[in-house]
Amino acid sequence: MSKRVEQKSRARERVAAQRAAELRAERRKRLLLALGAVAVVIIVVGGLVAVRLAGGGKETSTGPSGAADTSLITALKSIPASTFAAVGSDGVQAAPSAITAPALTADGKPKVLYIGAEFCPYCAAERWPVTVALSRFGNFSNLGTTHSAGNDVFPNTATLSFHGASYTSQYLAFTGVETTTNEEVNGQYAPLDTPAAADQSTFDTYNKPPYVQSAGSIPFVDLGGKFVTSGASYSPELLAGKTQTEIADALKDPASPIAKAVDGSANVYTAALCQLTNNQPGAVCTTDAVKAAAGKLGKS
Repeated sequence: MSKRVEQKSRARERVAAQRAAELRAERRKRLLLALGAVAVVIIVVGGLVAVRLAGGGKETSTGPSGAADTSLITALKSIPASTFAAVGSDGVQAAPSAITAPALTADGKPKVLYIGAEFCPYCAAERWPVTVALSRFGNFSNLGTTHSAGNDVFPNTATLSFHGASYTSQYLAFTGVETTTNEEVNGQYAPLDTPAAADQSTFDTYNKPPYVQSAGSIPFVDLGGKFVTSGASYSPELLAGKTQTEIADALKDPASPIAKAVDGSANVYTAALCQLTNNQPGAVCTTDAVKAAAGKLGKS
């Protein structure tokens, strides 16, 4: 009996030793998994820090798309009247042309239609004067920030985005369409906004000669069915290396080349918009700079 008891005791000891070994192995496995997870977190955080230090914030020219902060929107809306007056429009080389077409309206108000794409450097340049001009008649919300594609001409031009933005005004309605992002997927820029059927029809009908110089160019802007323009009114090269904040700050300085281009073009857009609103608001439409800019508008 004692021998049998001894055998059973040894068997129990072997089983206990095996279970203890399995528990130690399981603990080692869990520890290695935990260490691996910590390592991944460290790598990810380190990568994000590196991107941020390299200029990956939303306000850098190479930053990702994001929301425009309040200070940026405020800066675009608070350009001094004296700056618009000093800049004028003498240096503006391209302006909207008058067309004969049915009125473009929404909610009983003249409608401004913008169609562009986030990858496009010319769209990047033109969003600035379009936004500045419209900000003299109303308010944007959910305005975005982005940059043009890094592998196109004038790469990574800092700009705004109308994707997801809304606009309120007692004078005007606005529709902003960004058809693609600035990021390629399988060799093509990823789709973003799809124009409504009526807006696509406007684009197809008036974004070609004789209304504009070349067919299908972007950005395309239709101002109430009275004026259209396509392309940029100044070279995106002017904005090279600038952040959104730096561009917005430059718009207040009439001596800045950026202000002369952007504010000058905004004066011309404003002159066109004043023709849609019967010269309202008077504080904007009756200024000497806006009245002089009306002479830049192309004839039908």
